[in-house]
Amino acid sequence: VQLQASGGGLVQAGGSLRLSCAASGRTFSSYNMGWFRQTPGKERKFVAAISWSGGSTYYSDSVKGRFSISRDNAKNTVYLHMNSLKPEDTAVYYCAADNLKLGYTPYEYTYWGQGTQVTVSS
Repeated sequence: VQLQASGGGLVQAGGSLRLSCAASGRTFSSYNMGWFRQTPGKERKFVAAISWSGGSTYYSDSVKGRFSISRDNAKNTVYLHMNSLKPEDTAVYYCAADNLKLGYTPYEYTYWGQGTQVTVSS
């Protein structure tokens, strides 16, 4: 599966953004999906994940209550709704997919999108 992330940009603290990750292929609905983020010189960190059916979602403690992950299998797209953004949310955001695992580490995902920059100004 090929993934294309979009929706990043510059936003003021307290604002909102919605990231999208569009997937190619007819088997998108069988993939668990995750969002990760990375800042320069740091490891890629887990943000949120959603099961293939959308029935289970998981969040890092740093975004819980502010971010929401969802998916539309008819549109082959997963979303990350980001509210109450903080400067520390500034990062490149990546979407990832795996048809077996629903994990919290980058090593558990097989397919990756190219990343989209999110910058939150104070």
